[in-house]
This record gives sequence, structure tokens and C-alpha cells, in this order.
Amino acid sequence: MEPVRVGVQAADSITQLGLTSYLRTCGQVRVVERAELTERDVLVVQAERMTPQVAAELRAESQAAVPKVLLIDELRDNDVLNAVECRVVVVLPRSRTTGEALVEAVIAAASGRGVLPPDLLGRLLDSVRRLQHEVLTPRGLGAAGLTAREVDVLRLMADGLDTGEIAGRLCYSERTVKNVIYELTSRLNLRNRPHAVAYAVQAGVI
Repeated sequence: MEPVRVGVQAADSITQLGLTSYLRTCGQVRVVERAELTERDVLVVQAERMTPQVAAELRAESQAAVPKVLLIDELRDNDVLNAVECRVVVVLPRSRTTGEALVEAVIAAASGRGVLPPDLLGRLLDSVRRLQHEVLTPRGLGAAGLTAREVDVLRLMADGLDTGEIAGRLCYSERTVKNVIYELTSRLNLRNRPHAVAYAVQAGVI
């Protein structure tokens, strides 16, 4: 099996050197520059806390799609959901993580598996429940950020119906259909109708 290509991003130069040196001794991985990483590789990120700056770096366009292993000192409840949104697929408490566990996490991330300690998994589920109860449900939104009416429109759009046909099928005016499409594409920063359909498919609602 080919070694997993991995990049390292640490909070300070000493930790960066230590992690890089250790990973270079492991035959299952091959350390590369972060700029070379693709969505098939893995980025190991070490941080003390999930600060806005760390989150912004993880969301940077150059590495947004790269699966990430987060080695962190302290993680608050809200940070778990933020980490997942930043394409973090494995979270490791730094104080309890061995070198072998780190390599295993990198291999798991490369194979598409996510790993969260049981306590963090519980906190993630709690965060999702709070988001659903406090934010989405009061606005009539589902987990994908779409209302039931928007899902109906997108399903018919995916079937190839035009605005007039969708309006007739749902007993809406064409103006209402256009407004629904405009509102959802604007709210979710979707470029056009095909992008909106693709978003709904990826979210599993159609």
C-alpha cells in the first residue's frame, strides 16, 4: 500500500519540527508540503484551542477540501461542530495521544473514516440537537438548511421541470417559484439552479 501523504500545521515551530520528524520515521505516511496536499491526502493540525484564527486557516481555500486530523489541547462544546465544518474528520486530545495513535488517525482519515473520542462524539450530537432546536426548527428549516417548500421545488427541478411546470405541479405562481429559488440560492451562496440541485443531492434531501 502506498504511504499516505500528510502535511503538518502546528502552533509553533518546535511542535512543527517534532511532529514532522516523527511522521518521517513512519513508513505508513509520507510528509509533504501543505501546498501539495489534495483531497486524497491528510493534514495534521496541532492547536491549543479552536480559535477563530485556527478555524479561518482550516477553511482557507487552499486546504478546505483536505481531510484533517486535529491534535488539540482544549476543545469546548461549540468548537466540536466548528471543527467538523472545517473538514476535521479526526479529533485527538493532545495530552492522551501517542505517536502510534496519531499515525493510525492519519490512516483512518485517508480512508474516509472519522474518529471522535466518545465524550467528544456526545458533545457533537448535543451541538447538532441544539442547532436543530434553537436555530433551524424555529425557522422551518431542516438539517440541510432547506424548508419543506424549497425541497419540493428542488425535487421537481431535479426532474427537469421548468419554472412554469413546477408552479403548476405545486399550485404556486411562477413568481413564487422564482422567489423560492432566489431565496435559497442567496441564503446558501449557491451559484445557480444546477448548483442548488447538487447541494440538495449532497445533503441527501432529494
